[in-house]
Amino acid sequence: MLPRRRIESRSKVVQRPFPLLAAIWLATGVLGCDALNEDLNDFTEKFSPPSPFQAAVWASDFNDPGLQRKGVILLSNAPFGGDRTYVDLYRVLATESPDPLVRSSGIRALGRWGSPDDAGPIADQLANDYRQVRLEAAIALQRLHAPAVEDRIWRRLIDEDEDESIRIELAIALGQYPTDSAFQALALALEDRSLALNLAAADSLRILTGRDFGVDAPAWLSWYDSTKSAFADVEIFLYPTFERRVTFLERLAFWAPVEFEKPGVPRGLDEGGEETYGQASNDAAIRTYENVGEGP
Repeated sequence: MLPRRRIESRSKVVQRPFPLLAAIWLATGVLGCDALNEDLNDFTEKFSPPSPFQAAVWASDFNDPGLQRKGVILLSNAPFGGDRTYVDLYRVLATESPDPLVRSSGIRALGRWGSPDDAGPIADQLANDYRQVRLEAAIALQRLHAPAVEDRIWRRLIDEDEDESIRIELAIALGQYPTDSAFQALALALEDRSLALNLAAADSLRILTGRDFGVDAPAWLSWYDSTKSAFADVEIFLYPTFERRVTFLERLAFWAPVEFEKPGVPRGLDEGGEETYGQASNDAAIRTYENVGEGP
């Protein structure tokens, strides 16, 4: 009788479903394989993120563009990404890297951590042959204020041969320049066939003037011609930031809460706008890196 009881017990164990496998199967059916794999990758990376030293090594590897781009992204998103050594590296990559994706990541990093003096070299990239490079340059110019680059921004904005997404970012960037040329370029953008561009231009005009005539170009121009102080009520310009959906597994990782960058004032327009991350976010990032290794 004893052997039979053992067999029955073993049979019950075999037939009992495995909770973990069942959960994975259910998640796969609900979220899809691609979404689950992406969430699992994000989840495991929280346990073993690369150290600052490893990120710096990757960012300095000119023989592997893929690793170099990854390293630059990691460094530029870290709270210590504005260290002078790193910023000097961003400047080199943003203007000299032969790989367009590496150059794009350098431009993005320089827009986040650079100075108003970097606006000129970044504006030069608006003439780059690669769309991604021009797009990152347009976005970076929202974060750096330099009156000397305004004409290059609005001239590219009114170029109808330029990609729509780039022109939208340029229209946003012009919202920090209360000048006649910026106003006229934005008013002209209101007549474009792209509604997204119309809305971006109208929002910048609202910031510049404190008025709101929507996407009605004639109304804007009529008001502008009749007023003597178009920019008397200019509002504070804040560059936009990106937010995305927080994944299910990211919510489970309560020890490393996801925090997004807050909109801020461009460097050069207001020196008080240099800090773009909350202190809590900085402290969390520092603790994460301290737990995985020493920095360079």
